[in-house]
Amino acid sequence: MLGALAAILFALWLFSAILTPFVLAICVAYFLDPPVTRMRRIGVPRGLAAFLLVLGLAALCLLAVLLLYPLLIAQIGILIQRLPAYVTGISTLVQQALERAQEAFGPEVVDAQLRDLAVRQAGAMVTFLGTAVGRLIGGGVALFNVFTLVVVTPIVAFYLLRDWPRIIARVDSWLPRRSAHTLRQLARDTDRVLSAWLRGQLLCCLILGLFYAGGLQLVGLELGLIVGLMAGVLSFIPYVGSLTGFVTAVLLAAAQFGSWQGIALVVAVFVAGQILEGYFIYPRLLGDRVELHAVWVIFALFAGGVAFGFLGVLLAVPMAAAIGVVARYWLRRYLESPLYLDPPRTGS
Repeated sequence: MLGALAAILFALWLFSAILTPFVLAICVAYFLDPPVTRMRRIGVPRGLAAFLLVLGLAALCLLAVLLLYPLLIAQIGILIQRLPAYVTGISTLVQQALERAQEAFGPEVVDAQLRDLAVRQAGAMVTFLGTAVGRLIGGGVALFNVFTLVVVTPIVAFYLLRDWPRIIARVDSWLPRRSAHTLRQLARDTDRVLSAWLRGQLLCCLILGLFYAGGLQLVGLELGLIVGLMAGVLSFIPYVGSLTGFVTAVLLAAAQFGSWQGIALVVAVFVAGQILEGYFIYPRLLGDRVELHAVWVIFALFAGGVAFGFLGVLLAVPMAAAIGVVARYWLRRYLESPLYLDPPRTGS
């Protein structure tokens, strides 16, 4: 088993440059398998159902790109054009806040040198943030090869989705008969945890991205669309998406509005988003079915990214779910074993 695991890890490292479209196709097939199964039950042939759903998903993604990409490019242009004004605006706001602090606490606590240093650092932060966001959005499409995205991934996803039951049955036939029941139960537990997290988290990211983008646009933030969508996409990393979007939006609001009222409106949007996520989205879409701790998910995502790049990010959560299920199984075995239950023997 250790040799097989080492061989798998070596193969992932060796072929990581070409595995991304196939892993994406597996994710698509796994995500669409339940609706295809339901369509099969009502009489639709599985091949036709798989073709229709993959075609529909591809059309939906293409429509989203056609609608959103021009808007994102326009907002990048606004960011590049307004970046010097943003730096000036946030520097002025920071300077005013420090002057008030100097009046309140005295020049001994807040002197002129500290004030100038804070103003320069705030301007540098906004410049770095604007440049990073522009590069991220402008070069984001370069993460995917157009041929891979449009052709390879949908075709592989269709064949996997069409043959999914036969693939599962073939893998099941290879299981050692003595441990087949235990392995099937572990696979079912992994599927339950992974499907609850994956499907629930994707819907959560979609809802939060639309909410933040719409809310920030309504309060008048010029780059609200970029920041809102970024916060929604990054929400699949627990707490990272909301925190990153919040800090970015507050800095941009300070640079654009130059007043605390505008910042308060942006803060209100993110507070409302957290209430929506904590009391409505998360309990209804994920709830108690998800047995992946937030710290474990964050560690898995970053570890996968460091080890295998974007491919590691795709594989991180499935591997974390499987490891978590196996770890809980062995913990139960340990708690039921004599090693745990046998009381210590004391000499007479």
